[in-house]
Amino acid sequence: MFLTVAFAVLTFVLTYVYFRGIYNKRYWNKRGVVFYEKHKSGGPFWEYFIGNKSFFEILTDIYNNHEDAPAVGIGSFFNKALYVKDPVNIQHMTHADFPSFYHRGFPYIEEDLLAHNVLLLHGPEWKLIRQKLSPLFTVAKLKSMYYIIDRSAQDFVEYLKLNPDKLTSDGYDITGHFCAAAISAAVFGIGTKSTFDSPFCDMVRDALTPTMSLNLKFVIGGLSNELFEALKLNLFGKHEDFFVGAMKQVIKQREQEGVKRHDFVDLCVNLKKNGTMVDPDTGFSLEPTDEVLAAQAFFFFLAGVDPSSATMFAAMMELGRHPEIQERVHKEVDAIFEKYNNQLTYDAITEMGYLDNIISECLRLYSPVGLITRQCTKDTVLPVGNIPVEKGTKIIKPVYEIHHDPKYYPNPEVFDPDRFSREGEVKDMTYLPFGRGKRYCIGHRYARAQLLSGLMHLLKHYSLKTHVGEGGIKYNKEQTLIKLKNVNVEIIPRNK
Repeated sequence: MFLTVAFAVLTFVLTYVYFRGIYNKRYWNKRGVVFYEKHKSGGPFWEYFIGNKSFFEILTDIYNNHEDAPAVGIGSFFNKALYVKDPVNIQHMTHADFPSFYHRGFPYIEEDLLAHNVLLLHGPEWKLIRQKLSPLFTVAKLKSMYYIIDRSAQDFVEYLKLNPDKLTSDGYDITGHFCAAAISAAVFGIGTKSTFDSPFCDMVRDALTPTMSLNLKFVIGGLSNELFEALKLNLFGKHEDFFVGAMKQVIKQREQEGVKRHDFVDLCVNLKKNGTMVDPDTGFSLEPTDEVLAAQAFFFFLAGVDPSSATMFAAMMELGRHPEIQERVHKEVDAIFEKYNNQLTYDAITEMGYLDNIISECLRLYSPVGLITRQCTKDTVLPVGNIPVEKGTKIIKPVYEIHHDPKYYPNPEVFDPDRFSREGEVKDMTYLPFGRGKRYCIGHRYARAQLLSGLMHLLKHYSLKTHVGEGGIKYNKEQTLIKLKNVNVEIIPRNK
């Protein structure tokens, strides 16, 4: 009996997969869109799950194999899915037709408290939360909180001095430790002798480590919102007690102290003090509960630790591969420290023009987030190709692929920081490390300040030498991130 039922179920599934693949291809072909033939039903999501490639590498193959197509239809078991390649169409979605594409494109369930953050939210709740978080990332606010960023960078150097074995260990692990410590200090304040002693660091890094379970949830979420929600898949549930508890504790302590420290906790105290949050445009309201605020704290780590550490490691790697560039940066770093009597400020780091170009070039060449996802919220049409897009269609927009396309960047595989000084060579429409439009990364200024400060303090004391393994630079299997592997950076005390 069991074998009969199992055989019947298997037959049904295989039949459904077969006919779903035929449907997907016909659907997009009828709309004048070329279709990705491999895995007609599951598309790149299924290919990612069963293979060894990072998701962006699969998309890169699609991008290169359909060179002239403005978009490519891709397989999905349930939702319709479209890979949009043309920068004009991408610009159209992020600006002119943003109301049709405001949805992040990844589902979450109501019970998953930490998923209710500005990164994953959509609709009026996303708009209201973003409005309330925005003041934390103004230039004026960053100037007042820069002492936290600088303290973390100084602690980073001290950590390396106290742990010389780290100088030749896993460079990516070191940058991850720095970014986790820096963001922990900015979110929860500085409460220990060193930001590297924060109890949040290990917890955060554990929460962001890819697992088979997370990979499976990513695939299911990419293929079907309805299935994801029906299965009640919880992304961050095991971290709720820790983050919500920590948020309650630090807010209560700050309220008792009555001292302003210009960090995220100050913002939370003000929000709770002001009561119900209301969007003046829509009237939508939300209470600033500990759970809501903890979700936004979690967003800092979710969006900040891995992308920042990946970019910092990429910068260290390229400096270690190009001694002439590293020498030029060392001179710039030394000059700024001398000008400001070894006391860096936000204004001081903004004078680091060449190092800033290096970060920008690393964000292009090794953009930490390799793709952008959205979901269509109402029927519309993309202008290039006159492509009709139905409500509910999953959208994937390339980042890595555009950054490496010779149509947009001369010699795209060459590390060339000066391309950001040459007028007209880098255009907003084809430079997407932080996205574009109204969902542009809210923390982009903070991330750049953190990277500049960390690299400046590191380079003041150390030189870098890169070691690449046999077979050249490779990439980890990741869902959305781009992480280098088969490469390491040796940190060498400077002989000034």
